Amino acid sequence: MKKFKTIDLFISIALIAGFTVASLVSLDYTFLIGYFVVGAWQLISMGVHIYNRCFTIKGGCRYYYHWIVATIIVVSIITSAVPVVRLYLSLLPLLLAAPLMAVFYTWMCYDEVYVKMQRPLAVLK
Repeated sequence: MKKFKTIDLFISIALIAGFTVASLVSLDYTFLIGYFVVGAWQLISMGVHIYNRCFTIKGGCRYYYHWIVATIIVVSIITSAVPVVRLYLSLLPLLLAAPLMAVFYTWMCYDEVYVKMQRPLAVLK
């Protein structure tokens, strides 16, 4: 699992950095594509973590993050029925929160790989 987590971390960093640069260079709808690509990758990563039960114990950071994302998905589905409500209760907050959530998820992966998964003797250095 450590190998997957390391690859996951570097893919997340590459996707976020790549789409940020591409959005600033092209100044078009590239940032929307980035939202979906980075979000899809992080949802896949979350699914792998849930399946392998890695850092998903109750009370952990990843546990609460998964519940927040699940709540956002449910609220988005429910509010999609009413167009005005969908815009103000779902899409607008996600437009502002998604980049922060992506960076937080990447930090969480970094913390798990390079802090929490270290061998006990490596911490003594």
